[in-house]
Amino acid sequence: MVVAGVKIDKAAAEQLLRRFRAVTGLRGELKGSRTAPVERALFFELLERFGGRARVCVAASDLHGPGPHPHDFDVYVALLTQIVEEWLPEVEAGDDDCARFVIDAGRYDALVLESVRRDVARLLRACGSATMIDSRRSAGVQIADVVANSFYNLAIGSGRAGHIRQIVEPFLKSGVLRQSRLHAMPAPREAYPALRDSAGYRRRS
Repeated sequence: MVVAGVKIDKAAAEQLLRRFRAVTGLRGELKGSRTAPVERALFFELLERFGGRARVCVAASDLHGPGPHPHDFDVYVALLTQIVEEWLPEVEAGDDDCARFVIDAGRYDALVLESVRRDVARLLRACGSATMIDSRRSAGVQIADVVANSFYNLAIGSGRAGHIRQIVEPFLKSGVLRQSRLHAMPAPREAYPALRDSAGYRRRS
């Protein structure tokens, strides 16, 4: 599993998305899984041009030993928490010391995600906010989706991995992109009741 976080001004994120749409003719939501190689190269060039920075955290399969795997929701929470903790020193050292985190509300049910939002909010120190938003209403979340999808392809060694690696390598070297591994896989436990039998996963219409 891969989670990406993007630091970018809201207006810049919207400008990036508008420019990407104008060049590629994209209509609808920007999704990494539907982004062609040439479009992906353009995307990362625009991310740098509009002042964006991204952190990526990967939960590799070699992190857990024999036995049952942890629930994917617990891995997601661990990844998200680590991303926030990695961003906080940089965000809070900036001119605006109030960190504002926007979290994709697309995968899990809103009631389940609300507890995640509260956990993230508790990590914020003097001030700040953590909000959930549907990716279709957030340029920033759509940008993060392309970053996460790119590194997911690298993590699984997909057929596109070689080309994607060539695209992201300069941005890793320059610091526009930073990658880390999940420090520790959460312990397996019985699934949260709201997530049993596929319950708790958001169903898009």
